[in-house]
Amino acid sequence: SAAAPLPEEDCMKLNPSFLGIALSSLLAIDLWASKRLGVCAGEGSAWGSARPLMKVIEISGHGIPWLLGTFYGLCQSDSSAAREVLLNLLFALLLDLVLVAVVKGLVKRPRPTHNKMDMFVTISVDKYSFPSGHATRAALVCCFILRHLVLAVPLRVLVVLWALIVSVSRVMLGRHNMTDVLFGLLLGYALYSVVEHWWLSPLSAPALFALW
Repeated sequence: SAAAPLPEEDCMKLNPSFLGIALSSLLAIDLWASKRLGVCAGEGSAWGSARPLMKVIEISGHGIPWLLGTFYGLCQSDSSAAREVLLNLLFALLLDLVLVAVVKGLVKRPRPTHNKMDMFVTISVDKYSFPSGHATRAALVCCFILRHLVLAVPLRVLVVLWALIVSVSRVMLGRHNMTDVLFGLLLGYALYSVVEHWWLSPLSAPALFALW
């Protein structure tokens, strides 16, 4: 009689799928390249002397300064147009914090092994790496400023450079892998697009604007 087939869990996958091989290879390249680029991950790293500067850049992209600064500007502004923009920016920053925390909690990708956990003001989900909240915020704020502020070309270039430097610094400090940052930038732009589409105004949200 023919032998009974082995249970599925006992069968060896001698021919893994092409997609599985590709994803594993990309993950390996991501981890290798991120570790090589983590030149400021510690004082003894290749560019360890630049670590304090990288940490200042890190703070410039942190959520708390942006939230506090936006809220302060909203309270101090005497222009209805400025209040409208600042209120939408505040909404976008809060949405960014919530969405990044949810994705981190779902994915639970650990921080790079060479990361030194000395970040400024962290919460529980900050032990996870994917996606980079700094990168999402940098992309979001950059798009917001370029869209709603009238700036000279040199200042617009500086805003873009700031967003790029904040994003690159995440890998240089060893906080994130490259894919964390790339996905963060895409997510930040997506959040900006959502806020622009669902723009809050005195017509769409009169009760909210009545508070200000």
